[in-house]
Amino acid sequence: MIVSTTENIIGHEIVETLGVARGNTIRARHVGTDIIAGLRNLVGGEVTEYTKLMGEAREQAMDRMIENAREMGADGVVAMRFSTSMITQGAAEILAFGTAVRLK
Repeated sequence: MIVSTTENIIGHEIVETLGVARGNTIRARHVGTDIIAGLRNLVGGEVTEYTKLMGEAREQAMDRMIENAREMGADGVVAMRFSTSMITQGAAEILAFGTAVRLK
């Protein structure tokens, strides 16, 4: 599966547009992580615990989007984007979406 943030894929011709492929996950913070992150806030610097949490969430959302595209019969996704929305205090949704296409 070729995934691109651009509208087309160089070297490939889009022969059919299948629709929007999407995948999401909702992740919540962990109390232990919050304590460590709070201590990091005191001294400054990257909060690596949250970086890891969000990175894993993006990967899971993208994997789900790719699976959704495969179910549609796609072999590519163009114009792929991420969106993040706060659901509740301490929980966020990560959405990966793009246009599922068939390539020549």
